[in-house]
Amino acid sequence: MNPASPNLTAAPESSGRAPTGSWTAVASIGIGAFALVTSEFLPVGLLPQIAREFDVTSGVAGLMVTMPGIAAALVAPLTLAFAGTLDRRHVMWALLGLLALSNVLVALASSFGMIVFGRVLLGIAIGGFWTIGGSLGPRLRPGADASKATSIIFSGVSIGTVAGVPVGTLVGDLLGWRMAFAAASVVSLLVVAVLVMALPSLRPAEASNLRGVLQVLRLRKVQVGLIAILLIFIGQFGSYTYVTPYLLEHAAIPASAVSPILFAYGAASFVGNLLAGWASARSVKATLIATAIMMGASILLLPAAGTSIAPVIGLLLVWGVAFGMLPIAIQSWLFSAAPEQLESVSAVFVSSAQASIGAGALVGGLVVDDLGLLGAMWMGAVCTLAAAALVGILGRR
Repeated sequence: MNPASPNLTAAPESSGRAPTGSWTAVASIGIGAFALVTSEFLPVGLLPQIAREFDVTSGVAGLMVTMPGIAAALVAPLTLAFAGTLDRRHVMWALLGLLALSNVLVALASSFGMIVFGRVLLGIAIGGFWTIGGSLGPRLRPGADASKATSIIFSGVSIGTVAGVPVGTLVGDLLGWRMAFAAASVVSLLVVAVLVMALPSLRPAEASNLRGVLQVLRLRKVQVGLIAILLIFIGQFGSYTYVTPYLLEHAAIPASAVSPILFAYGAASFVGNLLAGWASARSVKATLIATAIMMGASILLLPAAGTSIAPVIGLLLVWGVAFGMLPIAIQSWLFSAAPEQLESVSAVFVSSAQASIGAGALVGGLVVDDLGLLGAMWMGAVCTLAAAALVGILGRR
């Protein structure tokens, strides 16, 4: 069993025999995850360019990360109600089509308001995709292959961080930020085509409704997980959203070096993804606490590194490892609480995580505008270290 998804192989299918899909179908959802992650965090490396063109502050430009998070948080639990009895295959097609539309609108935007609207559409796609797609691994490959299928789907997150975001930033540096979003639109359309060809018919599970979400929320282990999500994700994205301006202004990193550094951060997150799977097999709780400590300590020490490039890069690599560990660590905690209600748990996870991402970018923007970029780093460190302490205390039972 893959430790990243404990007990998933035991999850029952309440709607009858689970449909068996090919590994191509599983991989197609992983590719969709890659496209979503790339699109969601593409503004991180392009924030200064966009802020200059529309004459807004870095904090206001951070709404490009805030608004998708808020929209996804609202949509995730409602997805189960609106999707209803729809074939999950058709729902996935629609959500990835919405992703493509979002990127087109941003690429063609004539005002910052139009960009925000396009990013809200992205948030709807994110909330729906992770609620439905995040739980399809055990349905497409039930039994012994279930955990491996889930691992493949969520590897799209790591690959998007390793390759998608840095490459998008590089395209933005060379050809302009609009071309970066145009390229993301093309990738999104290709993903839709792959899904149309690869996904089998997927009936909804009977337990997938808002009542199931409420049942999951009553579990103490889930409640502790929600506290951890709130603190860690606010800390992560309150600081990481503004890491590019920080590197340029405070660490004195040359603009030409930012893309390679972000690529290294992404590569480190892939290592963290693998590390979290190994560590979770031994202790899910210890893995979650260690993730928060690594993240908080690296952010805390970053300002102390000043303009010394080697320590700055080293701390960013540690931060990247922790970021790669984060989704598997927290998801392992939540999924193990209710393995028989995967879509409901996914809805809770997506809603809380995206709300926290949006809140993190928003709070970080306010801190940046009032206290500067250093303030955002301090805030991120405090939140993530507090999460480690609270999980250790509240997760004892």
